[in-house]
Amino acid sequence: MSKVYEISKPISKEMEVFEEKFSNLMLSNVPLLNRITHYIIKRKGKQMRPMLIFLCSKLLNSGKVNDKVYRGASVIELIHTATLIHDDVVDESNKRRGFFSINAIWKNKIAVLVGDFLLSKGMLLCIDNKDYDILDVISESVKQMSEGELLQIEKTKKLDIDEETYFEIIEKKTASLISSCCKIAAISVGSKKFEIEKIARLGLNIGIAFQIKDDLFDYGKRRIGKPRGIDIKQKKLTLPLIYAINNVEKKEKKWLISSLKKTKKNKALINQIISLVKEKGGLDYAIDTMNKFHKLAIDELETFEDSLYKDSLKKMINYVIQRNY
Repeated sequence: MSKVYEISKPISKEMEVFEEKFSNLMLSNVPLLNRITHYIIKRKGKQMRPMLIFLCSKLLNSGKVNDKVYRGASVIELIHTATLIHDDVVDESNKRRGFFSINAIWKNKIAVLVGDFLLSKGMLLCIDNKDYDILDVISESVKQMSEGELLQIEKTKKLDIDEETYFEIIEKKTASLISSCCKIAAISVGSKKFEIEKIARLGLNIGIAFQIKDDLFDYGKRRIGKPRGIDIKQKKLTLPLIYAINNVEKKEKKWLISSLKKTKKNKALINQIISLVKEKGGLDYAIDTMNKFHKLAIDELETFEDSLYKDSLKKMINYVIQRNY
């Protein structure tokens, strides 16, 4: 039994209904768009964000969900899918989850327009149903993700990201959307303000741990849907690398910064950088930091009443740092 299946057991019926609703939302009168959205649906990911919404909703609402929860899950998945498509254009990536990306098959112009279509569908779903509170949350999250991406691009050019800036970037780029999942779940079932704030913090800590785990994949040996060393190749200063840069001799630091500018077509140089980061304790430091945020998330979860949904959320939080891809 897969970990994801185990996590989703208490919400299996909700996920089944959600998938049908989501597929219908993607339909359009444009044949080209339908071909592309069909391609997206067939190669969907683990759908952890909708799962998080259903689990949090049931945790907070005695095991019950409503139509607004389904709309919230759909909005989040539409926004998430749109940002992945746009990210692949920004990163010039030809693969997503082991398959060709939208921009690789249909080129950048169409990929950007498809991403825009999905974003607008999400916004319209909120407006049509007068879910202005969800729209407020998701609009803030899209703003944060855009700011995070631009901040990372700016800092990547200068290669001057410190740890504080790194956390600002990943909170905006990754953790904000995961926190929004939890917040939308709470809003959709009419939770009180203190519960909304508490579960939003839970999501933020999950999101930070999730991103640090993603950083660690850059240094692994397994093929996980993105090539090893791709962050280094794109000059992204992730936590292991930031730690190494700040904890090496002046000469080694100069070599690291200089080498990062030459990695585009140099696999041997990427491997040398990976070896140095490991040697200087960059991976150990990132793992320790990830575990701290994992513990913060677990501790926050423990303040809620025991239930099947709490158990599944705990499994999900553990999966975030134990997953292989």
